[in-house]
Amino acid sequence: MASAFPEHRAAGMVPLMFPDRAAAGLLLGERLAAAYFGDCPYYPERTVVAALPRGGVAVGREVAACLDVPLEVLVTRKIGHPEEPELGLGAIAEGGEPVFDEEMLARTGLLPPDLSGVVAGERAELERRVLVYRGGRPPPDFADQCVVVVDDGLATGVTARAALRAVRARRAAHTVLAVPVASVQAVEALQAETDEVVTLVTPRRFRSVGEWYAEFGQLTDADVLTLLAAPR
Repeated sequence: MASAFPEHRAAGMVPLMFPDRAAAGLLLGERLAAAYFGDCPYYPERTVVAALPRGGVAVGREVAACLDVPLEVLVTRKIGHPEEPELGLGAIAEGGEPVFDEEMLARTGLLPPDLSGVVAGERAELERRVLVYRGGRPPPDFADQCVVVVDDGLATGVTARAALRAVRARRAAHTVLAVPVASVQAVEALQAETDEVVTLVTPRRFRSVGEWYAEFGQLTDADVLTLLAAPR
């Protein structure tokens, strides 16, 4: 079931923008606390926020603080076109298998085996980030937990799909996908992957996640570590 505010737009006015990821996370956390978790049987003792680095950690930190639950990272990597890395064709999450965007594969005329080299490279980078962010600690135990997967937005949704499947593979009892902004198509596509999709803005005309933020700079590994270490 999807839960979302309609597009915030008035005639002749600039559409609503979040000042930055932290502000968006605060609003998202308040939305979850007020409208969703009042009826969640796993809240708060058995709830954890799983944020997708890097940008999702800045959002997830505020969500976890609002809900007063632990914050964990769930590392994901985009699988890009071999010749155009920015063109996403799939994604992989730690503990999960590659997930491909079938529509994009059809458009490019590629098959999953054609991307084996890209997948191997992204697995190596994923493992590097896991080591950096978790410092050798074991992955979080999502078994029998209510897991709130958080990112800074959804365009195609393929990264979130990979993350949700990895969480479900770890026997989560309940999953929620929570993002400040998402395309309508992504929300519809992901409803079958999770128990709940929660968004603040689902614009009818969606070009990119970044257009909904006044500040949307790229975060570094050091930024992620700072966010994880900061007191709630």
